[in-house]
Amino acid sequence: MKGHCVLVIMKNLPAVFSHIYRALCGRNMKRGFVRSFMALCVCFICWNLLVLLSSEDWSTFQRATEVSWIENDIAEEEVPACSLRRAIKHEDSLKKHFSFSVPVLQWRDSFIYSHWQTLLKEPLPYGWKDQPFHEIGKTLSLLSHPGNSRLFERKTPDACVRCAVVGNGGILKGSGQGKVIDSHDYVFRVNGAVIKGFEDDVGTKTSFYGFTTNSLKNSIVAYYEDGFDKVPRDPGIGYIFIPAETRDYKMLSAAIQGVSVPSGPDIGIRPSDLFGYNPEIHQFKMIHPTFIQYVTQRFLKSPQLDEYRDIYMPSTGALMLLTALHTCDQVSAYGFMTDNYMNFSDHYYDKVMKPLIFYANHDMMMEGRLWKHLHSHKVLWLYQRQGPRK
Repeated sequence: MKGHCVLVIMKNLPAVFSHIYRALCGRNMKRGFVRSFMALCVCFICWNLLVLLSSEDWSTFQRATEVSWIENDIAEEEVPACSLRRAIKHEDSLKKHFSFSVPVLQWRDSFIYSHWQTLLKEPLPYGWKDQPFHEIGKTLSLLSHPGNSRLFERKTPDACVRCAVVGNGGILKGSGQGKVIDSHDYVFRVNGAVIKGFEDDVGTKTSFYGFTTNSLKNSIVAYYEDGFDKVPRDPGIGYIFIPAETRDYKMLSAAIQGVSVPSGPDIGIRPSDLFGYNPEIHQFKMIHPTFIQYVTQRFLKSPQLDEYRDIYMPSTGALMLLTALHTCDQVSAYGFMTDNYMNFSDHYYDKVMKPLIFYANHDMMMEGRLWKHLHSHKVLWLYQRQGPRK
């Protein structure tokens, strides 16, 4: 809070001194004297303000005032011939929804004061309303590696990056899609991503694991007996945090520092027990609130958003699929909602048939319609089949 107040004062100093300068000059005082007097005032005030700032606050202030947004857009001439962006470019109904300049991830150098002010208007997960400036800044300052700002390195401008996003839908049971899934450059998984015993259907490769702290912890409890006793720990894996609550920032901070969560509902938990020991700092990613707001408003603006605003947000699977669509060139979706979802169990690892249950916090039917629409326009490829394989 202290750092926030200092930033506000320093941001408005030029306007204040400009007003004083005009007022003094208007009284026929000599300009040379006025300028010298003003310079001394500036030095005195700035010195005292800087004394109030801790080293962390000062680092945050430098970034907040000097760094501009890093655009994620790829120049048109650099887009590979295979890229889904070409299909979007030639379809009016798609162009008005997609924007590839919206930042997908947040990290140290994306923490800019002007955007802090803008995001203070929206609650989590769409912004930082009621969140302490110091805590958000401190957490994001830990995402200091350039690798935290992007999902992957593009080997060459014309390389075609193929991604598979694997949901947990029962349609995958008996699908035999494991080898095809693993053939992609990158594989995204979410929540209760059970692999052991289902390798033939879902593959073994995991490049990115996406979650909220709540969904991660609930998955370990709910699907432990199904084989989900820990999150994937593939070498070089990227852990993608979705900032649905304050606890997600605290869990990320503790994970990077290798300490226990200091407060909140996860107090005392050691993230190293979840993600393994000594992961590289650039393995941690965090979705940007602006991106969550963008995909919600452009793609998944459900009526439930008005009725259940405090809890509604796109599902974890939807956010990971949309993340892939904004970073990869070709995207295949496995285990996601299809028209005949009722023919399959809720999850591919269910021991007995369990129908899909709809909750107010996600609009799964709207998400299913979106995947069908994007599949029909060849923006993504959605795995579908008529019924359970006998």
